Amino acid sequence: MLDCQSSKFSLPPEVSYLNCAYMSPLLNEVVQEGEYQVRRKSIPYTIGVPDFYEPVAELKKAFAELINVSNPDRIAPIPSASYGLATVARNLPTKENFNIVMVEEQFPSNYYIWERFAQENGGSLRIVKLPDSSRSRSEAWSEALHKAIDDQTILLALSHVHWADGTPFDLLSLREKTRAHGAWMVLDGTQSIGALPFDVEEIQPDALIAAGYKWLLGPYSLGVAYYGPAFDQGVPIEESWYNREESENFQNLVNYQPNYKGFANRYGVGEQSNFILVPMLTKAIQQLLAWKVEEVQSYCRALSAPVVAQLAEMGCKVEAEDHRAGHLFGVRLPKQMDQTKLQQLFAAHQVFVSIRGNAIRVSPHVYNDEVDMQKFLQCFEQCMQPKFF
Repeated sequence: MLDCQSSKFSLPPEVSYLNCAYMSPLLNEVVQEGEYQVRRKSIPYTIGVPDFYEPVAELKKAFAELINVSNPDRIAPIPSASYGLATVARNLPTKENFNIVMVEEQFPSNYYIWERFAQENGGSLRIVKLPDSSRSRSEAWSEALHKAIDDQTILLALSHVHWADGTPFDLLSLREKTRAHGAWMVLDGTQSIGALPFDVEEIQPDALIAAGYKWLLGPYSLGVAYYGPAFDQGVPIEESWYNREESENFQNLVNYQPNYKGFANRYGVGEQSNFILVPMLTKAIQQLLAWKVEEVQSYCRALSAPVVAQLAEMGCKVEAEDHRAGHLFGVRLPKQMDQTKLQQLFAAHQVFVSIRGNAIRVSPHVYNDEVDMQKFLQCFEQCMQPKFF
């Protein structure tokens, strides 16, 4: 099992940063890589034609290994999750009176694109609310999604875990249901890939989108996407010279090439060679591969389990361990606990978490330790007291 990896980051010891779901800190090695690449751009004659292609290939290879994809050419660099989802919308087939299924309070980037798509193409959104149930959120919500998919469904737009509280969904069963009705499954893995194991070969989504600045531990404005066979003859949302066959021959670029490169290569963002961000994200993913995602998840789960048990004793509601992610979970407060006071305590003790919906979203990583979790818990204990300062 992994030990605490705080020495690989530069977080101050007095800060308890339990907010990777908001934005991860950069690894020290990733910072160094970025500084090196920034300086290199100041001497551009050292950047040759191979630098446009080899680092991108290395990034694709690393991400493909992370999610168990045998062909790295099914990976495309993207600037954001919304860009990756817009590529899906550009190629999604429709039918009369179609519907698109998703959960309530889904992340906005995975809602707005489908709202517009439905409006422009004569379809509707089928928003699945969390049912009132004595069962876990994961079980109840997955079953409700299952029931919502029918012959008019063209897409299940979902995340690996819910972004607000880490609720996992039964993706394997849902994929079987979408396949039975001829619908696509497109997943947003931004809040899970890198911290929660995911196997493309097992789930077989049509697409998987992941921003890089959260659990992939990368820089902002660069992510990665997997596009499956349904996209092999599709149309990108922009026409980059880089994505055409024989683009490596700079002298021949004036002879326009009608053919795209194979698989997902046509979907990469323009200027995907980004000489600064690509090497940074690659180095971050390589560290995740060295740690192993399973070990990252186990570390986070072991770190949070004792605290979750004590929160439950205070009357807080947290999903049972078997029905929540270890790296991201929501804490719902009892009526007697003042959320404003709790937030003030977090600020006073330099404990960083997020408020998403009606949940305190907690998202530790391998740079956190038991001290961080105890500081977090102590804020709750003090909040229960009449005077919290």
